[in-house]
Amino acid sequence: MGFNCGIVGLPNVGKSTLFNALTATAAAQAENFPFCTIEPNVGRVSIPDPRLDEIAKIGGSQKIIPTQMEFVDIAGLVKGASRGEGLGNQFLANIRETDAIIYVLRCFEDDNVTHVEGSVDPLRDAETIETELMLADLESLEKRLPSLEKKARSGDKKIQEQIELVKRFLTVLQEGRPALKAGWKEDEADAVRQLQLLTTKPILYVCNVAESDAADGNDWTKKVADMAAEKGAESVVICASIESEIAQLDDAEEKQAFLEEMGLTEPGLNRVIRAGYKLLDLITFFTVGPKEARAWTVRRNAKAPEAAGVIHTDFEKGFIRAETIACDIFMSLGGEQKAKDAGKMRQEGKEYVVQDGDIMHFRFNV
Repeated sequence: MGFNCGIVGLPNVGKSTLFNALTATAAAQAENFPFCTIEPNVGRVSIPDPRLDEIAKIGGSQKIIPTQMEFVDIAGLVKGASRGEGLGNQFLANIRETDAIIYVLRCFEDDNVTHVEGSVDPLRDAETIETELMLADLESLEKRLPSLEKKARSGDKKIQEQIELVKRFLTVLQEGRPALKAGWKEDEADAVRQLQLLTTKPILYVCNVAESDAADGNDWTKKVADMAAEKGAESVVICASIESEIAQLDDAEEKQAFLEEMGLTEPGLNRVIRAGYKLLDLITFFTVGPKEARAWTVRRNAKAPEAAGVIHTDFEKGFIRAETIACDIFMSLGGEQKAKDAGKMRQEGKEYVVQDGDIMHFRFNV
């Protein structure tokens, strides 16, 4: 398990260029004309974590398997997509199951790259995208409600609860606000997920800038950061063209030299991942052995059985205990046996809350 993000944006904002760079593929065409992305593209990237390499080295692991992040890139949206403008919103279904949505916003001037609105204004573009997503959610719920009301005649209490939830979201959307603003209780979370509404998902704003602004951003990115803070979202500054060049370099030293030349300390992908983790409140735990060292993603505050279930559902069902070593202790002492000898391996039960960097071995019985 990693996490997945749908990528949305207006045409010609660098969305597909960014997708190609982040996934280091040429899966998405990247051309200077609207609607070059017709079919949704899906790409996975390994999440860099220097701890994993160190753990694998100490554990003598033959394979290293990082956790992954998935990107789903769809055709560019335009104002009026919900009414069929451009390619319409026909591809939004492809991102309904994602964990979060990345809004790629153009924050650079370039006379050679056309803008569908005729000028650069990332705040306006973000509003256009959000409006189209809200209208898509509104249409989805309006289609769903009659069917639910028909089923409710049987007196099913759960169906009635669903109807109330749908009506609550409809009210907010009809007011021109995203469904997220309706709020929901913890015990309604599963029902909300089943609705697969686009505007209940966390948002990461990715500001695509010119090379000269890659290190420090510009006035537009500052405005986007302020907007993100107001909305409880995250924002990242990235230069898609630089990321494209980094993706073509195989040698680590070459990459580092290129980054330094650009005034950067790391690739933009790393910043996107960190922002995504923060947005979704995720952490990483590890498993290590002679065959493989592996990273796994789990939500913060997850208990040990849930983490076990990320590896295999049987591990969660038959959970007995977790043998746990903190990552920094494992590395400083030089491995599992030395941690055991020092009394630093803990036996944790079902109520243990997993910590970022835990190295875990699960005991189970099914």
